[in-house]
Amino acid sequence: MAPPGLHPLTPLMQPFASASSAVTDTIASGLSTGGLNLQLNAGAIAPEAAVLLALVACLLVDLAGEKAATRWVPPLCYGGLGAALVLLALQWNGPLEPSFLGAFLADNLAIAFRAVVAASTLVTLLLSWRYVERSGTPVGEYAAILLAATLGAMFLCGSTDLISIFISLETLSVSSYLLSGYMKRDARSSEAALKYLLVGSAAAAVFLYGASLLYGLSGGSTSLEAIGLALQTAASPITALSLVFVLATVAFKIAAVPFHQWTPDVYEGSPTPVVAFLSVGSKAAGFALALRLLVGCFESFDAQWKFLFTVLAVLSMVLGNIVALAQTSMKRMLAYSSIGQAGFVMIGLVCGTEDGFASMVLYMAAYLFMNLGAFACIILFSLRTGSDRIADYAGLYQKDPLITLGLSLCLLSLGGIPPMLGFFGKIYLFFAGWADQQYLLVVVGLITSVVSIYYYISVIKMMVVKEPQEASDAVKAYPEISWNLAGMQPLRAALVGCVFVTAVGGILSSPLFEWASATVAGTPILQQAIAVAGSAPLG
Repeated sequence: MAPPGLHPLTPLMQPFASASSAVTDTIASGLSTGGLNLQLNAGAIAPEAAVLLALVACLLVDLAGEKAATRWVPPLCYGGLGAALVLLALQWNGPLEPSFLGAFLADNLAIAFRAVVAASTLVTLLLSWRYVERSGTPVGEYAAILLAATLGAMFLCGSTDLISIFISLETLSVSSYLLSGYMKRDARSSEAALKYLLVGSAAAAVFLYGASLLYGLSGGSTSLEAIGLALQTAASPITALSLVFVLATVAFKIAAVPFHQWTPDVYEGSPTPVVAFLSVGSKAAGFALALRLLVGCFESFDAQWKFLFTVLAVLSMVLGNIVALAQTSMKRMLAYSSIGQAGFVMIGLVCGTEDGFASMVLYMAAYLFMNLGAFACIILFSLRTGSDRIADYAGLYQKDPLITLGLSLCLLSLGGIPPMLGFFGKIYLFFAGWADQQYLLVVVGLITSVVSIYYYISVIKMMVVKEPQEASDAVKAYPEISWNLAGMQPLRAALVGCVFVTAVGGILSSPLFEWASATVAGTPILQQAIAVAGSAPLG
């Protein structure tokens, strides 16, 4: 009962009034001191804003009709992604200020991986125009969905809060499902999208379960920093369960064995440019997520997650490279190859040293060029022959020397043959692993690298060694090479650019080494992990 002269609802309204007053005081103090502006720090996501503007512009242009979209969508995408890369370069080694009340941090790790994602999207779009035009699907719609996936992946690289991580993860995932099933008239594309959707939804549910456990263990905080502090004194069984759930999500995103089942079918059924993006952009975001969660949160469970990742790395390198031997489709072969490549990158993650983290960043940058270069050749071959079978590449050097040279150099780089860029990336990974006494991982990596060279060289042999009379029917009926068709010039530019960096990048790899080292030096969570690893006994 309310006191005399007081409205009956007044006591009920007092908590809301006090809360409102507190918020008003906070905002007022923030506005008077500039504190709120510092807490939001919206300039940190300027690169994402450039991509978002390009996305909206593509959708608006698409409303004007397909003719206008074909003309204006490519330059809009180039402008947005080019601006994003420039803005990322300007952020390099900048002051480290948390953005959006601690939900995002633009440290050097985030900048490096966001640059890899944006560059992979830019190259993917160059590869896509002719493919999309030939399939008869709307260009503006395709570009908008791909930019949405890019936006999710870029946010994921810098997210430092469970909520921002989940929203970024789902933005990337849902866009990827749409892109996988984009060729609606192709039954294999629809099947790939359905499989990807079902497995991806299960992975999202598992992540949410793990995140809810972390939220409870931290006493109601979603900040990764607060969760990391809480886990140092948390109960072991529940924390171990949350670690398993989070690790399963990361393994799904990077396509590590045994969470790889979706990869071969999705790679084979999806449009080839989409596969090119998933193999680099999505994987880069997955490794950035692994570093944020495992290195940032589970420091007190360092030995446990490193052991689990050692098992995943060994399984991925062995199964990915051995199963690739039996493939007859180029896209399925590269799917299993990408599983093996993820195993190599995990060596750097397990090391937890400065060289280990730097070798991860370097290899992801190298993988961008050599893998997208290989996909550029595959897209060009499929546009001219309609085939994806490895046997159909027999005798190709007689009809198309550019594809033969480009694909040979990129496959040799993926196999780690000197003096290609991939050789220096692998050497750095193996050096970091050996220095950290990860002998099992290095030995397995060396053996499986030799296995991978066998199936890469078998493709090169198929293209180069076959006599004219042994050429496949697809090569015998090879059309006349023409670069005047719409979308072919960007495709050629992407192919030549990726092949050139892959071939020459190894000789001129010093700037890449310095860039990778600066990435680790400008990332506080990695420096903290290195300090902990340095103080711990070896072995």
